Amino acid sequence: MDEIKLIIARNITDLRRKNNMTQAELAEKLNYSDKAVSKWERGESLPDVTVLKCIADTFRVTVDYLLQPEHHEQEERMRKKNFLDRRKRRNCKIIMWMSILLVWLLATVAFVIVNTVSPKNIWCISPFMFAVPISLILGLIFNSVWFNKRHNFIIISLLMWSVIASLYFTLYWCGIKVLLLFALGIPGQAIIFLWSGMRFSGNKKAKKP
Repeated sequence: MDEIKLIIARNITDLRRKNNMTQAELAEKLNYSDKAVSKWERGESLPDVTVLKCIADTFRVTVDYLLQPEHHEQEERMRKKNFLDRRKRRNCKIIMWMSILLVWLLATVAFVIVNTVSPKNIWCISPFMFAVPISLILGLIFNSVWFNKRHNFIIISLLMWSVIASLYFTLYWCGIKVLLLFALGIPGQAIIFLWSGMRFSGNKKAKKP
């Protein structure tokens, strides 16, 4: 039994590291605590059959893979898969940044047009001001679809403050000074913070290993 524990512990550790995943991230996917994952990887406890199946599904291997001391052919397939996954992730990042840069390209074109038609018009810099929240909206969409959703907390916070800043300067240029508009960001930030905690706290509940 101790030998099986050590084999499973080594396989879980190797799979987690090869997938660039921390113990906390693996625990979150399995809805277990990181302490339980740490015990599995040290061979102090053994996951039950259902958890082993979840671990295998997470890393896209079979349960037999977790029980085998050596598996060179499967490791080669995994290396190829990881290479394809990294290439796909890189392409996703390129698409995201191309989309964001396209927003700034359009903002630059709008700036040049407005500045050419009316050089002294203060509204000529407004395209850049509104490009910030639009870029953050795109970043939020791409991050939700392709990347780590836990980063949405930061993106949404920046989006809220950029929208408030855009509204403030728009009103300011219209002759309306509403500095208290930024006060809306305080309860807004609190709501975002609480929403983020409510969203992820359920995944961090500890279960018995």
